[in-house]
Amino acid sequence: MRFIHEHRDQFAVALLLRVLNIGASTYYAWVKQAEQPCDRDVVDLGLISNIHEIWETSGRTYGADRVHRQLRRDGIRVGRKRVERLMAEQGWQGAFLRRGWRGGSTKQDPRHTPAPDLVNRQFTADGPNRLWVADATRIPCGEGVFCWLRSATRFPAGSSGGRRLTAATPT
Repeated sequence: MRFIHEHRDQFAVALLLRVLNIGASTYYAWVKQAEQPCDRDVVDLGLISNIHEIWETSGRTYGADRVHRQLRRDGIRVGRKRVERLMAEQGWQGAFLRRGWRGGSTKQDPRHTPAPDLVNRQFTADGPNRLWVADATRIPCGEGVFCWLRSATRFPAGSSGGRRLTAATPT
């Protein structure tokens, strides 16, 4: 409908409707709705401004649940799913701090050179058919308390390096 509305000055509306296989009543009902919105759409516009104010005040961290609770505290009675719908239509969402902030909390500068690898790690295999084994040894630490000593060593497949391996199998 927007395409037809934007190009109505260049082409005849009837021609565009026929080419796009859209009924004339559909287009003109859309135009009438845009000129005279229903009461719900008018109320939604007012709610959007309230929602945006709360969302911005929170630093764009409040999601639909918290925005809904704040609206209720402010005396605006509205359903939670309506708040969800309006926020989703605008592309507004809260921060998911437990799962990490969507898009990241910081913006990287692509012109910035990354920090050097200060550990100088080499993660290449020495040869094929090598097995990494984690050795966990229980040793007494005193007064009936045991500690676990863990170390990671690399052995050729099939050998245990003099240690008893229970969970490792040659690859």
